[in-house]
Amino acid sequence: MKKDKKELKKYALITGGSRGIGSAICIQLAKDTDYQILINYKGNIDAANRTLEQVIAAGGKGELLQFDVADENDVKTTLDTWHDSHKDAIVEVVVNNAGITKDGLFMWMKNEDWTNVINTSLHGFFNVTNHLIQKLLVHRYGRIINMVSVSGLKGTPGQTNYSAAKGAVIGATKALAQEVAKRNITVNAVAPGFIKTDMTSELDEKELKKLIPANRFGEAEEVAHVVSFLASKKASYITGEVININGGIYS
Repeated sequence: MKKDKKELKKYALITGGSRGIGSAICIQLAKDTDYQILINYKGNIDAANRTLEQVIAAGGKGELLQFDVADENDVKTTLDTWHDSHKDAIVEVVVNNAGITKDGLFMWMKNEDWTNVINTSLHGFFNVTNHLIQKLLVHRYGRIINMVSVSGLKGTPGQTNYSAAKGAVIGATKALAQEVAKRNITVNAVAPGFIKTDMTSELDEKELKKLIPANRFGEAEEVAHVVSFLASKKASYITGEVININGGIYS
């Protein structure tokens, strides 16, 4: 007998969930929702375990899921294996957070620095979301949240590759949102500005905050709160949107 979808154990998958904004999202979802948290990581098992410990400390449940979002076969094999061992589960929330930067002026940019950034952010979005979208359509409910960037909206010099990748994901967000809205699946993007994470640790915060109307870098938790809201039923009439969290730098 086919299980009713109400009986399914519901999960939220956060790619790149071991550190920074991804880790904060995992912890916030554990605090705010009943979802079991799937913490994706590529190689840093120690950071992933620290996030899992914090998820559990917050009262949630979680699992680690190791795969490289840029590797289509790795994504497919890992998610298929996971589904085979979780027959009564549905990944209802997908947060495409994994991303890398390889900054440099375009005139000197190496092919691999362009390709690696595009593969992680853009192809990673495709590999993960495309593999899970069929189940969400059958389930007739879902939340897809794509982490983009102020760079994808206004462009940032020295980040032509990153701006291209995130700009492409913004376009994909708006298109996919229209395709799946009738099945109660929302697709939104969250665009952080300068947030205190490992990725921004080498930036000159003292100088850069002069460019930000709020006069400070943001905290990862401030981003996580917005993602948590978009993952909830409260956000059911918001889709195809890009929510900026940048202290007014792109107002």
